[in-house]
Amino acid sequence: MKFENYMILEFPSKSANESFARAAVACFAAQLDPTMEELGDIRTAVSEAVTNCIVHAYPNDIGLITLRCRILKDNTLDIVIKDKGIGIPDLEQALKPMFTTGGFERSGMGFTIMESFMTSFSVTSQPGKGTSVHMRRKLQRRK
Repeated sequence: MKFENYMILEFPSKSANESFARAAVACFAAQLDPTMEELGDIRTAVSEAVTNCIVHAYPNDIGLITLRCRILKDNTLDIVIKDKGIGIPDLEQALKPMFTTGGFERSGMGFTIMESFMTSFSVTSQPGKGTSVHMRRKLQRRK
């Protein structure tokens, strides 16, 4: 699919970079003139995806997170967030609401939240090789 603009960021899986990623995507998405609600949904989904990388992909060390955003021709924001961490051994189980490997302080709702705020959502993962979250949000054209 053709795109009109794109950006690629790489950053370490440090918790301080979660807000950086969220802000960077929001600034990039601003060129589509989203509503505040759309922008909030996008920021939340990106925050959840990056937090998953920080908490679950690299639980004992710092690794690399890659974030790619594209603006597609049909006013859709396309976001891919990848890590090269430990991967997800049972993806079907991980996608179920309330499932977590992060301890009692984690809600297990990250994937559910991402999916609810996006037009399309998918996750691929290979144990020992990493995880990729692909999200799209079609934005309403404002007049």
